[in-house]
Amino acid sequence: MDELETEEQKTRSEIASYLRNLADQLDSGGNISLELGNQSVSLNPTEPITFKLEGESDWRQGDPQAKQSIEFELVWRRDIPEGEDGSLITSTA
Repeated sequence: MDELETEEQKTRSEIASYLRNLADQLDSGGNISLELGNQSVSLNPTEPITFKLEGESDWRQGDPQAKQSIEFELVWRRDIPEGEDGSLITSTA
């Protein structure tokens, strides 16, 4: 199983811009290009797409802070033509 994951701090405005760009790409019906740190990946979601959304807080009584998170996940299946592999196609920036 191929997986790319990145984590970096951004402002709310930078995140909103990134998500708007991703939404525009998804709405266009073509490939989606994701920048993941110094790597990029191109994906072509096929219908139907399962949209998973999770909100979470790890706050406990007496803790001065709580780690809170929102996670989005899009899941789809695509057919792999004979002779091809289903690996992610990545490039280094």
